[in-house]
Amino acid sequence: MQALVTGGAGFIGCHLVYRLLREGFQVRILDNLDPRVHRNGQSYCAPAGVELIRGAVTERHALLAAMNNVDIIFHQAAYQDYMPDFSKFLTVNAVGTSLIYELIVQHRLKIQKVVIASSQAVYGEGQYSCAEHGDFLPVPRTQTQLSRGEWEVKCPRCCQRANASLLREEHTNPYNQYAVSKLAQEKVGLGLGWLYGIPTVALRYSITQGPRQSLFNQYSGVCRIFVSRALKHEPLIIYEDGLQTRDFVHIHDVVEANMCVLENDSANFQAFNVGSGMPTSVLEYANLVRTKLSADIALEVSGEYRRGDNRHSVSNIDKLRSLGWSPKRSLSNILDDFLVWVDSIGGIPLIPDAHGDMQKAGVVLRVAARC
Repeated sequence: MQALVTGGAGFIGCHLVYRLLREGFQVRILDNLDPRVHRNGQSYCAPAGVELIRGAVTERHALLAAMNNVDIIFHQAAYQDYMPDFSKFLTVNAVGTSLIYELIVQHRLKIQKVVIASSQAVYGEGQYSCAEHGDFLPVPRTQTQLSRGEWEVKCPRCCQRANASLLREEHTNPYNQYAVSKLAQEKVGLGLGWLYGIPTVALRYSITQGPRQSLFNQYSGVCRIFVSRALKHEPLIIYEDGLQTRDFVHIHDVVEANMCVLENDSANFQAFNVGSGMPTSVLEYANLVRTKLSADIALEVSGEYRRGDNRHSVSNIDKLRSLGWSPKRSLSNILDDFLVWVDSIGGIPLIPDAHGDMQKAGVVLRVAARC
């Protein structure tokens, strides 16, 4: 059986490639090898001998060539960034996904299943509850609120602090450009898949981390950023107050989720959360990094916040558990595996920090006054 992994030279994609090869699949990769992720256009992830077509999912001829004689598509390619190039998100993530289905239908390709990499970002702030006024889907925190250092989501009716619920599949509420593009991607894939009889599944990944994460991508996540700064004995920069919570999932658990929905027809035409289901604050994460490295590294609560960030994002994973999947690895495992891998390749290279770029672009902003 032949599988195509779009974005297969990237972090999640390359782990999928290795797993598919172990399962006996013939594997092809489509990847544009963006130099911001792959230094000098080279990938340290893609295994030797696997067919790699260099091209983007928005390039019709490259995509059609990659889909030729393929049975299964794992659509991992995506554009993710914090910078305000809004149109590129929809072009790559939503239009690129549309082109996959367009080519399947136009050329009558015999695709047996498409598994789409989505994101928990589609939830925005998710669902909250107020003791007096019940459940609600909040709008993003206002710049006025954030500039005062008031971090928690408030009830829109009584303005009291509200409590976050675990993110559930039925409560999408995206606002920023990445989140909107990923929900559009899902809607395209699940909708067109249903209409044209192309079994499709969307997996809403929580923050996926572990070995082979890009060391050159300035926006690859807190694991690389904190470990890189700690190894240089630089302070770990904390936005807001560090009490915002996230859901971190090991790359191997994400790969297992892909294999689970591939093999289970009852998953077809549905979206599933893939995460740990466990909240971790940014401060907890930073302190675990310091513990792992036995380093006396300072924590710097910078008095800044990032425009468009959610306060709390932790997924409910019961739906995917019902298919027999469950996360097996903890945050401690994530850091252990990442550190072993970093050591095996000689450490993390020096790259420019994205913090300054985000400040210049108005993405990272400073609190005007604390209350």
